[in-house]
Amino acid sequence: MSDEEINNIATEDPEKGQPEEAMPSDIDAQGIIEQEKLLEEARSKADAHWNELLLARADMENLRRRQSRDLENAHKHALDKFVAELLPIYDSMALGANAASGEEASLENVRDGLDMTMKMFLSSIAKFGLEEVEPAEGDAFDPELHQAMAMQPVEGIESNHIITVAQKGFQFNGRLLRPAMVVVSQ
Repeated sequence: MSDEEINNIATEDPEKGQPEEAMPSDIDAQGIIEQEKLLEEARSKADAHWNELLLARADMENLRRRQSRDLENAHKHALDKFVAELLPIYDSMALGANAASGEEASLENVRDGLDMTMKMFLSSIAKFGLEEVEPAEGDAFDPELHQAMAMQPVEGIESNHIITVAQKGFQFNGRLLRPAMVVVSQ
C-alpha cells in the first residue's frame, strides 16, 4: 500500500466509509467560542435587567414613602384654611363678650353684634361648601331636606306644608348633614 492509501484509510469514517471533511476539534472549538460569547452576552443582559429591576424597586419604594408622607401631611393640614377662616369669628365673639360686660352695654348693641357674628360665620363656612336648609312657612314638606317633628291640622294651609321651622338644616357640598326640623300641616 502506498502512503496515500494509508492516509485515506486513516481519514475514513469507519462507520460510513467516507473521508471526514474537516477536523472535529476545529468545529467544536469555534462552536464553543461562539456559545461562550452568546452566554456572556446573555449574562450581561441579565445583569443589566437585574440592575434595572433593582432601580425600579427602589424608585417604587421611594414613591410609596413620598406618597405616604404627602397623605399624612394632607390629613394633618386639611383644616388649616377652615380654621384660619374661623379665627376672625372668634375674635368678633370675644369683642362682643367684652362689650356686653361693660357698663355702657345695651341689649340692642349685643344683639346687633351677635347678628353680625352669625352672618360672618355663615359667610365663612359657605366658602367651604356649607349651605343652610331654611324652609319658609308655607313651603312644601320635602322629606329629603326636612324632618317633621309634629303634624298639626291648620285651616287654610294645604296638607304636607310647613307651618313652623324649629331649627335650620345644613348641607355640605350637596350632602345633607342635618335636616331642618319643622312642624307640618296635616
